[in-house]
Amino acid sequence: MSFNRQVGRALDEEHRNYLELLGKLEHSLARAKTGDAELGPLMAQFARAMEHDIERHFRFEEESLFPLMRDAGDGEMADLLVDEHETLREVATELLPLARAAAAGPLDAAQWGKLRLHAQEMIERQVAHIQKETMALLPMLDDLLDEQSDRELAFAYACD
Repeated sequence: MSFNRQVGRALDEEHRNYLELLGKLEHSLARAKTGDAELGPLMAQFARAMEHDIERHFRFEEESLFPLMRDAGDGEMADLLVDEHETLREVATELLPLARAAAAGPLDAAQWGKLRLHAQEMIERQVAHIQKETMALLPMLDDLLDEQSDRELAFAYACD
């Protein structure tokens, strides 16, 4: 899918990169065993990506884009996306410490089990969430933003 606005293209690129990382993570978790030190770099990358997504990406959407959706009459979708952000934040609260621990070294069996469970939940929820945003939010931006507001929002997001 192609988007005409800078904001839509930037978010789409982030979504695509995150989906690629989630795919690598899903594949690695399926093959890895408890205490697998090879997961360390991937877990470090995943932890950084989660932090970015939850802090910067979600905040930008909630503060800058979802109000535009509401103003355009699509408040139910905006509310659904906010609810999903909250759920993803809750999953990340459990998952981030485990991902950081796995990045630092091997986990014991109990930690490994929790990591896999929470990572699988995050992967499933994030993929579904990104699909909704790609199909609903990003195409709307072409209509909701004019050239000036698109430029201002894209600049603000890039500088955040």
